[in-house]
Amino acid sequence: MNSCVEFLEFNSMASSSSSWWQSLFSPAKNPFTAHCFKRLQEYAIKAKVKVIRSSSQEDKSLSSLKEMEKIIGYRFKQKLLLQQALTHPSYKNSESYERLEYVGDSILNFLVSKQQFFMYPNLPPGSLTTLRAANVDTEKLARIAVKFNFHKYIRHENPKLSKQIQVFMKALEKYPFHSYGLIDAPKILADIVESTIGAIYVDSNSSIDTTWEVAKILLEPMITPEMLQTNPVRKLNELCHKKKIKIRLRDKWSKEGVYEVFIDNKLKGRGEYKAKKEIALNRAAEDACNNIMNDMDNSESNIIQS
Repeated sequence: MNSCVEFLEFNSMASSSSSWWQSLFSPAKNPFTAHCFKRLQEYAIKAKVKVIRSSSQEDKSLSSLKEMEKIIGYRFKQKLLLQQALTHPSYKNSESYERLEYVGDSILNFLVSKQQFFMYPNLPPGSLTTLRAANVDTEKLARIAVKFNFHKYIRHENPKLSKQIQVFMKALEKYPFHSYGLIDAPKILADIVESTIGAIYVDSNSSIDTTWEVAKILLEPMITPEMLQTNPVRKLNELCHKKKIKIRLRDKWSKEGVYEVFIDNKLKGRGEYKAKKEIALNRAAEDACNNIMNDMDNSESNIIQS
């Protein structure tokens, strides 16, 4: 009899326990459970949206890489190398272009040196060095990046970079050819050209020939010895030395972003650029050179008329 009673009590407890568990996990009967289920649904929706967005970003990235391959005329075996070549250090959770830029810088200097060595057999080492520098300096490479729209594919999270690139592109309208230090070329533009060259070199199993096939197209038109111009400051010094003119520079850059050039206490040149001292100085020197040459032309004209 006791066993029968114990069995009935156990069965009753089990039934009660089952009912309690059912009520605990039933959204209809337990407000807390209903809240939990609602939050789970929200998380599931967010996760799904995140996956969709991630997939969309990947598709866009892949499309961008294909566009870049078409621009440079080279198809990568390892697509991630090209993606890395376009990734600025500010872009989080991704490997940046810095190592590829390091390789590309060296390869580009070698390729241009090789080409010029055989193209200009009578040019001395000093002139070859100057010529090479003009063809691979920051401004030249930045112009290449803009010309081939590399800047549209840069992955970065630095708003200032976009503004700097826009300012540079606007300046190109005034200086369609190399300015030799009169405009500020964003280093990031030169960097991605070098990193792209580096990526091609690595992807092509270190093929110099394959890399040059791409690089020589990007570098066109190459600056030749006849096209070389002197830096404005050096040009001003040479002009003044030749004409025995004494000049005086006034450095107002720290306060106003300005350099001024005086001859006999008369202002002959002025250059302004608050972001970089060197460019302000170059602009002042260039302005002074132009004014000195104009004064000389006017003097000669007056002598002839008289």
